[in-house]
Amino acid sequence: MTEFSEGQYDAVVIGAGHAGCEAALALARTGQQTVLLTLNADSIGFMPCNPSIGGTAKGHLVREIDALGGEMGINADKCALQYRMLNAGKGAAVQSLRAQTDKNAYHREMKRTLEHTQNLRIVQGEAAEILTKDGKVIGVKTVYGGIFYCRAAIIATGVYLNSRTITGETVQNSGPNGFAGATYLTENLIKLGYRVRRFKTGTPARLDGRTVHFERLQPQPGERVFPFSFLNDSVPAVEAQTPCYLAYTNAETHQLILDNLNRAPLYNGLISSTGPRYCPSIEAKVVRFKDKERHQLFLEPEGADTTEVYVQGLSTSLPHDLQKQMYRTVEGLEDCELVRYAYAIEYDCIDTLDVLPTLEFKKVESLYTAGQINGTSGYEEAAAQGLIAGLNASLKLRGLPPLVLGRDEGYIGVLIDDLVTKGTDEPYRMMTSRAEFRLHLRQDNADLRLTQIGYDCGLVTEERYAKFNARKKMREETLAFLDTRAPQATADALVRSRGDAPLTSGTTYADLIRRGISLSDLEETFDILHEIPYDVKLSCETEIRYAGYLKRSEEQIARAKKTEKKLLPPDIDYEKIEGLRLEAREKLARVRPRDLGQAERIPGVNPADVAVLMVYLSLKK
Repeated sequence: MTEFSEGQYDAVVIGAGHAGCEAALALARTGQQTVLLTLNADSIGFMPCNPSIGGTAKGHLVREIDALGGEMGINADKCALQYRMLNAGKGAAVQSLRAQTDKNAYHREMKRTLEHTQNLRIVQGEAAEILTKDGKVIGVKTVYGGIFYCRAAIIATGVYLNSRTITGETVQNSGPNGFAGATYLTENLIKLGYRVRRFKTGTPARLDGRTVHFERLQPQPGERVFPFSFLNDSVPAVEAQTPCYLAYTNAETHQLILDNLNRAPLYNGLISSTGPRYCPSIEAKVVRFKDKERHQLFLEPEGADTTEVYVQGLSTSLPHDLQKQMYRTVEGLEDCELVRYAYAIEYDCIDTLDVLPTLEFKKVESLYTAGQINGTSGYEEAAAQGLIAGLNASLKLRGLPPLVLGRDEGYIGVLIDDLVTKGTDEPYRMMTSRAEFRLHLRQDNADLRLTQIGYDCGLVTEERYAKFNARKKMREETLAFLDTRAPQATADALVRSRGDAPLTSGTTYADLIRRGISLSDLEETFDILHEIPYDVKLSCETEIRYAGYLKRSEEQIARAKKTEKKLLPPDIDYEKIEGLRLEAREKLARVRPRDLGQAERIPGVNPADVAVLMVYLSLKK
């Protein structure tokens, strides 16, 4: 093979999925000459599974990506067909925004954005080798012999590394949706020192919507919520949003699956890799939960210009003949035709204990990984990592300190800390329960937590920063107004109508909120705050209602920060520290934590081990 130069660049991003897109944009927008290398330019920003953005905890990630200056939230708002707020009946900490998006439009808009970004070159080609010299990245070579010389590289290969799709007895060497896989890079990663393993995921079939009896299904309309991007003020009216539909499996569905487990790759030995615990196939759900009479399904449109319908909750790797029978057991799908059959996909990924909190590889300088190669699942988790990897590569190229978000600063911080401190033995999914400070890490305040950081890193634009400051001022003024006295007579009448205890004189609007009266009721009753955006009002209401809990959370954060300030030397020899248990020595040497806070979160390191480290640090002073 003839090698040739493709030119000199600051950075190369390998892969143009959700991680690669955010990484490339973060680099190019901060002035770095960047190449985005993709197997297929028609798969940029592609959604191979659910055509949606957000969801439980994932909605938090999207708003944080947006607050830092990323693109996912902006693109999702452009292409949204329907919005809903998940867990709306629960507390503010666990409420999560989700949007059904137009799959083809999302790809087109993201590709258009990339194509019109300065400092960014898109190239269709497959990476074969990361070139290094003296332990540092110097280039990326393609299978065609082209070498992109660079000072940093980000690997965001998604599920494409040595990927194979499995449907029944049929196994094909293929990426998702029939796209070609990447077959050369894994061997090179192993040589560089990465530990590689196999994970699995899957996707349901797509139905021809013309063959679905939607009149037999329960409609799920959109809702009046706020958009993903802080640059946008509102979402389309509910009547302008596209409905989704509820359906259910039944005893016939379950029996068909149980009768054919010998043909299910998950149970006949054809699939041995680790799949996602929180998004199991229908076979796994039926086998694990035999007492459940039915499982909920959602029928969701793939786009405004197609009749294809996605069936969330019915992921499978059963053979085609059984798939058709299975889908047709569901009420409303009795005559359905399958446009794209479901499949499982296996792929190579790395052990993230080999990665620093900046997402840089511990063994090769300026080499980063982001997305599903890091063992995560989901578009949102991938995009969050891509943004941080791209930003950290850019900061390093500019000679600036890295960005490491704490667990108290964002779900992104929780996500990355979990990966590099605990690792993952299965596809990792973000959940609100993973965040110990989740009341502090709400969707409504993502900009207050992160936009200044994004601005300081050079990614947040002046336009966004101005809007952030205007919104911040509006929020402060709204909180100040709500702390003023409400008209006494009207307030008394409102309280009496609810059967509540009488008011004392001098009651403020905030006092009424603390009594459990919603801000929307106050707005209507007192004819106030109509000009304030919905999400600003929601943020103010939450701040007032949960003030006591938030104060307690801030105290917990302050205590946690004390241990995080105690840095551990990067060259520390844990084998020579007396008093550490053998397991703790092994785990600490493997992870090499930055500080005591990270050390105490490592599985296998107990409080006594942390106490030994504290004594060690005090003696080293």
